[in-house]
Amino acid sequence: MRRILVMRLDNIGDVLMTGPALRAIKAALPHTHLTLMASPAGSQAAALLPWVDAVLTWRVLWQDMGSLPFDPAREWHLIETLRAGQFDAAIIFTSFSQSPHPAAVVCKLADIPLCIGQSKETAGALLDIELAAPPDELHQVERNLRLVEALGCPVDDRSLTISIPEAARQSLASKRWTYGITPDAPYAVLNPWTSCAARTYNSSRFAKAARLLGAATGLPVVVVGTEKDREQSAALLEAIGSTAFDMVGQTTLPELAALIDEAQLLLTNNTATMHIADATRTPQVVLFAGTELAVQWQPRHTPTRLLTRPTWCSPCYLFTCPYQQECLDISPATVMAAASALLGNGTSPHLRGIS
Repeated sequence: MRRILVMRLDNIGDVLMTGPALRAIKAALPHTHLTLMASPAGSQAAALLPWVDAVLTWRVLWQDMGSLPFDPAREWHLIETLRAGQFDAAIIFTSFSQSPHPAAVVCKLADIPLCIGQSKETAGALLDIELAAPPDELHQVERNLRLVEALGCPVDDRSLTISIPEAARQSLASKRWTYGITPDAPYAVLNPWTSCAARTYNSSRFAKAARLLGAATGLPVVVVGTEKDREQSAALLEAIGSTAFDMVGQTTLPELAALIDEAQLLLTNNTATMHIADATRTPQVVLFAGTELAVQWQPRHTPTRLLTRPTWCSPCYLFTCPYQQECLDISPATVMAAASALLGNGTSPHLRGIS
């Protein structure tokens, strides 16, 4: 095969978790050109996935929750774009709750001869290689790897990894100076926000946990987030106090990955930074909401404390909690204790200078 289209039309973390599958394809077919089709947010992850040769950015209708107008010409433009790509195959990566069939229809209309996916329901000849859906509890990385193995590519390495460009490390070093974080000084990273309210731990509690951490260890806490998070960052930074460093909205994704890679610890919700820390083997405390099954997404490679409370409504898969977010009713002291346990381990190269 000369050209393969890989489709993962979700967010950054979802695309990062295709990394092991993309690596396996490149190992088996080193001369194959891989085009990643991803959402505007997810396409940012391509900079950390060295197996991707080109990126096609596309926002699907279901991600816009009805905000995109009905525009058949837009969809036909996509079909023509894919047809012009002259792909030999399309691999449609999905989560357990998604169907590959809408994407398969587009691929068939674009004359892509081989479509691979997995689904809980069948749809005739839309998929040329159609795997029966695995159990919902299967980890997302393993779910992705099933499709690669169905293509005939052996998988020798199932671990999650990323490649951080040297340019990102250098630009981060300059920004650290600008924001007062001296080279080689140990620090923790706090990412207190997500794109989904139901998965976001209470920010005042996060601030108190970070304040406790700074007071107990002397670690500066670098607060990160997207540009839109700046609207709510001031109160959190003030609550943390003098140990907080504000880098909210100030990093590219590769720079954020470099920042996490060089940190002693990450405090985060269940979001993209969790997967970055897993890929860089950075110890982390994760406030994991009951919106999903942890076994599908949890880190598998780095020291992690996954904090959650069992509730009757989990997993709910909701964007907004209709109750009181009981699954994240976790005290700052508990978060601090989990962080202290990781920092006290002393076995990780990330824990330099921490006693």
